[in-house]
Amino acid sequence: MRIDIPRKIAVDILLKIEFEKSYSNLTISKYFNDNNLSGKDKAFISALVYGTLDRKISIDYIISKYIKTTVSKIKPITRMALRIAIFQIAFLDKIPPSAAVNESVNIVKASKEKFNASFTNGVLRSYLRNPVELPTGNDVRSLKFRYSCPEWIINSFINDFGEDTTVKLLEESLKTPPMVLRANTVKISDNDLFEQLKIGGVNGEKGDIDGSFLVSSSLDVKNNPLYKKGYFYIEDLASQKMLSQIGIKKGDRILDTCSAPGGKSFTMSMLCQNEGEIVSLDLYEHRVELIKNGAQRLGINIIKPMVWDATKFSKDLGLFDVVLCDVPCSGLGVIRRKPEIKYKEVSHEDMQKLLKTQEEIINCSGDYVKPGGVLVYSTCTLSNSENRLQITAFLDKHPNYELQYISEFMPHIDGTDGFFFAKLKRTR
Repeated sequence: MRIDIPRKIAVDILLKIEFEKSYSNLTISKYFNDNNLSGKDKAFISALVYGTLDRKISIDYIISKYIKTTVSKIKPITRMALRIAIFQIAFLDKIPPSAAVNESVNIVKASKEKFNASFTNGVLRSYLRNPVELPTGNDVRSLKFRYSCPEWIINSFINDFGEDTTVKLLEESLKTPPMVLRANTVKISDNDLFEQLKIGGVNGEKGDIDGSFLVSSSLDVKNNPLYKKGYFYIEDLASQKMLSQIGIKKGDRILDTCSAPGGKSFTMSMLCQNEGEIVSLDLYEHRVELIKNGAQRLGINIIKPMVWDATKFSKDLGLFDVVLCDVPCSGLGVIRRKPEIKYKEVSHEDMQKLLKTQEEIINCSGDYVKPGGVLVYSTCTLSNSENRLQITAFLDKHPNYELQYISEFMPHIDGTDGFFFAKLKRTR
């Protein structure tokens, strides 16, 4: 019996993500490195994994209509084989339904759950004969199943942005975002990078920020020779747009309080022409190593990575012209890139702890800014409690700061990840 390798790998990756709480991007990268796969196979595996994660609630709703138990009680391999098959049949246009069914049945047959092969076949054949429709209403329950999004996120969006915007955010969350490259102008000009990418077969287009280039999210970055030479790195347009607006200049002393893996520090190095000093902090040594390695690959010599807790003040660090605190957040602006975020249960206590951490980081960060300097607060989430209300609370406590502006990037409007930032100036 022949097993379809890409589909089998997709099932294995999904099992890792669900039962070991692995990050999708890191798990996919590991499997790609460990297996000799063609570019076509890698693209198909990525589509299966991210698509199945994106649509998991919708897929489980469909499966539930053809079984007598609950989806959570289906054996793990069988469950994942059913999910990828339903995803292919319901949400992909170019896959023959018979192929999706047969390959998933074969995966189960070849596994320790082979006793479920007929069950798998029966569920999928029943769906083919009589496909169930997803709910069409705009009540929270219908939105949950149609857009595969937990009710707590939907309610958060409705409370902060209203029903119409919520639907648009949910629609956008299921689209495949581009990968955004940033030219490393320490080593190569924008135009030269774009030309070399095209010569290397990387298709894409320039972004609306100088040095940005939008390419397919299936690009195998780490094996790209231009990446290995340090000619580019990855950073979403929202982050690039923010950094272009905060007034960084040549020779600035900059503090990046929550820096890993380092993309914002790298971009700030470009903006100050690799002259000045950037102190890049992170809480964990292994994440600081990511910053060090990235700066070395890019040939940036003004970054000084350090292990430090951003909620604690250190007078030894001194004062800075610019302080960026890109704080830990709920990540609701990047669920189209990291769909597993949607399925993490967040309790009230968890959220209160997160809000407290954000508050401690911005309050501590403000003490590092020299008079006349700039404090920037940013998140990759769309949540008033984590964004606007944090800025209001900070300004209430710090009369020596004034708000210069607030910007919120919305995926359905700006074509970027969901992102928030506020620029504040220390007046004295």
